[in-house]
Amino acid sequence: MTITSKEKPLRRGGVRAEERALAPDFARGIMLLLIVLSNTAFHLWAARHGPSGWQPVDGSWLDHAVQFTMITVLDLRIYPLFAFLFGYGMMQLYLRQTTAGTSERDAVRILRRRSFWLIAIGLTHSTLLMAGDIVGYYGVLSLVLGLVFLRRGERALKWWICIGAALLVFFAAQPVVSALLQGELGTLGDAGAEPGFMAYGAQEESWLGAAETRLETGLYITFLASALSLIGGGYVVFLLGFWAARRRVLEEPGRHRTLLRRTAVIGITVGWLGALPAALAHIGALDVPDDAQSESGALTLLRDITGNAAGLGYVAAVALFAHWWTNREARRGATAVAAMSAVSAVGKRSLSCYLTHSLIFAPLLAAWGLGLGEHLSSATMALFAIGVWLVTVAGAYALERAGRRGPAEAVLRRLMYGSRTG
Repeated sequence: MTITSKEKPLRRGGVRAEERALAPDFARGIMLLLIVLSNTAFHLWAARHGPSGWQPVDGSWLDHAVQFTMITVLDLRIYPLFAFLFGYGMMQLYLRQTTAGTSERDAVRILRRRSFWLIAIGLTHSTLLMAGDIVGYYGVLSLVLGLVFLRRGERALKWWICIGAALLVFFAAQPVVSALLQGELGTLGDAGAEPGFMAYGAQEESWLGAAETRLETGLYITFLASALSLIGGGYVVFLLGFWAARRRVLEEPGRHRTLLRRTAVIGITVGWLGALPAALAHIGALDVPDDAQSESGALTLLRDITGNAAGLGYVAAVALFAHWWTNREARRGATAVAAMSAVSAVGKRSLSCYLTHSLIFAPLLAAWGLGLGEHLSSATMALFAIGVWLVTVAGAYALERAGRRGPAEAVLRRLMYGSRTG
């Protein structure tokens, strides 16, 4: 009897421990710290916010220093890092399946199933706890880009990366150019718009009211924002992850040191310089009209497009650090080795740790919960976020030593592969 593609058994299941490389897992572990820090502004719901609608403008000099750092280093800079690592991991899974003998069609089917489940997980997460969920958003991107590009050659990837970069620059620059031609750059944007943090529902005293707000925001981010990203070239960093995985850039950083060094230096420099005007304006060191600082203003557009460079620069810097670390085996201390293993353990369980952030943050900080977000400032909230991340580090390390996967990874693996794994 002929066995159809749907009936063929999988040659293997998920990633085995011996196949894991240090750089991707360590990068994901660091990424989770940066994500939890960048999400802190959503929970400062009682603070006075500026024209951008995100970072508060009140507080001590230490709070202003934290706000300046957040705008320069983190805001609109971590999602590109996530996109790259998401695309990289997706291509890794595909290549492992096909190398093991799974047909290309079956490998794509596995990843398509994964994308659908990530969308479901993301929407559930956004509705129950955190409206700014990005798992569902990248689930949609991975569904579309996986179907179109996983089986395409490297030349096609390069062409579409170039097309995406051109679209990204065009759509970001178009409103700025139009305003310049009209001599109205300062009025680009709308400082009177509803503050962006309100879309996350942390200020709602009723959990049901907050859930309604979160669902609306989650649906917008998951479906509309992802569609706009696909149209406007926002997929380019995702495809760069595909390309880099084919080249094994993170698994073998020593072979790509020149590329990684250039990417780290240029990407981080461009990213930080692109955010510097907004950071200076936020703390009052630069006189800029409020409209230009708003979510649709010129400074935010500049931060957004240069954030892609920063995200790639962060990935490259982490890969170089991982390469340096693996080449100093004789000088490693026990504490340093344990710390590196613990952060990498977070990366191996990134979905579980990401969801754990919200399980701790939302009930403690939101107005519908204990409401502690009302009493924290930018600086104390950052300390709280670091503490939450350290809790996940301890939990992930304990699971690593016990040889167990994260709970979310175990569920997703079962949903992806079922009982047909080898």
